[in-house]
Amino acid sequence: MRVPLTVTDFLDRAERVFADSTATVDEPAQPAAPVPTTTYRELGARVRAWQAGFDALGVGEGERVAVVSHNSARLLELLHAVPGSGRVCVPVNFRLRPDEVSYIVEHSGASVLLVDPELELDGVTAPHRFTLGEQTETELMRFDVEPRPWSAPDEDATATINYTSGTTARPKGVRLTHRNIWLNAVTFAMHTRAWERDVYLHVLPMFHCNGWGMPFGLAGLGVPQVVLRKVDGAEILRRVRDHGVTLMCGAPAVWNAVLDAARSWSGEIPGRDAVRVVCAGAPPPSRTIARVTEELGWEFLQIYGLTETSPLLTFNRARPADDALPAEERARKLSRAGAPALGTRLAISDSGEVLARSNVVMDGYWDNPRASAEALEGGWFHTGDGGHLDDEGHLTISDRKKDVIITGGENVSSIEVEDALFAHPAVAEVAVIGVPHEKWGETIKALVVLAEGASATEAELIAHCKRRLAGYKAPTSVEFRAAIPRTATGKIQKFKLREPYWAGLDRKVN
Repeated sequence: MRVPLTVTDFLDRAERVFADSTATVDEPAQPAAPVPTTTYRELGARVRAWQAGFDALGVGEGERVAVVSHNSARLLELLHAVPGSGRVCVPVNFRLRPDEVSYIVEHSGASVLLVDPELELDGVTAPHRFTLGEQTETELMRFDVEPRPWSAPDEDATATINYTSGTTARPKGVRLTHRNIWLNAVTFAMHTRAWERDVYLHVLPMFHCNGWGMPFGLAGLGVPQVVLRKVDGAEILRRVRDHGVTLMCGAPAVWNAVLDAARSWSGEIPGRDAVRVVCAGAPPPSRTIARVTEELGWEFLQIYGLTETSPLLTFNRARPADDALPAEERARKLSRAGAPALGTRLAISDSGEVLARSNVVMDGYWDNPRASAEALEGGWFHTGDGGHLDDEGHLTISDRKKDVIITGGENVSSIEVEDALFAHPAVAEVAVIGVPHEKWGETIKALVVLAEGASATEAELIAHCKRRLAGYKAPTSVEFRAAIPRTATGKIQKFKLREPYWAGLDRKVN
């Protein structure tokens, strides 16, 4: 017997087994009226109301529904509702500028666009556009009729298209199938040892690879899911205290914010010896890991993956044999990307690039067969990261082969930033690189050669970028140079430009 693995499995089980258990606790402080705290029975009813609404609009199977939103219960509902009815969900980074969002909506061919009320996306259009909140509750969702069932559930159908900044100025749409998402969710839950008595806090933005798949796997276990709209260290501590949170995911900058807030926290740190935090986006310094363990009393877990891999490729958790090690040594071992997750095979190419094979690897890039063929050449996914496997089978990421900078957990294409700087009339040459930063892991530095007779200040060029790009993509520093060295064929070797800034560090990513 072969039953298709689709995202509907998770909510179906939750409704049957945990119907009266708390499903979602929405963010109370938001511009739209929050969704009342729902049980899994009520969550299932709301998901079907979304699906019936799309039916009424005439949105067919395979059509794309784009959602641009901060974390919210409605976004979580749509991650179930859209692919669960045979449609394709396109979660979009809410930090992007309107023209960047417009490109994604147009490139994906979205029939419906759903926008958070706080976002100003003038000029971004689709055949059907709604503001999340009262408008969708009254004009789109249909509670009075049952939705049509998905005509032919297919685990190889595209469930979501997740756009990621890569080595080109235009983002690429990663096509994740139901099978990709199903296997990632189950494997993730297994490796984090998620269970029915967990309480999950959505710190990680849900647009990031579908909240790394947690909305699905945790629904299947009947876990209450608490929504945090915006990252705030003190607020995370309050949610842990008030809701009994036991599990969270986020970038290193999130846990640094919590550590900062803990310094002025009154009383016992909540969740001591009960909370597990999963970190990804960049390998944090071992000192940060040690502080999470010592100062917060929370268990630290590390993963490595990419949007193209759903994302889980490796998982790192302290082993029983490590208990006797000094705290610094345990933290150092946890700073590795980790051992291959169940079902994943890793290899290192002759050039030092990390290669992966797994059922969680994407089906390909949306409407980009050339990039798909390059990424999946030879039956392996080419991560674009340099690394090595040690004797314990753990992967350590040591360098980044692609021209991507990861700052605060967000991917930034250095080429995209260079294009923005080149648009300034005073700029003759530019190279954008990532340099170490204590808070954000990496930050963006622009090396600029000014045109002859032209002048510009650092502040002027940074402001120029912020007018053209999302704020997190703008350089935080500009260094003016007389020239940028090139090879005999005219290429810029960015790894050489980065070397002075990473001197003395074991790896060239942070």
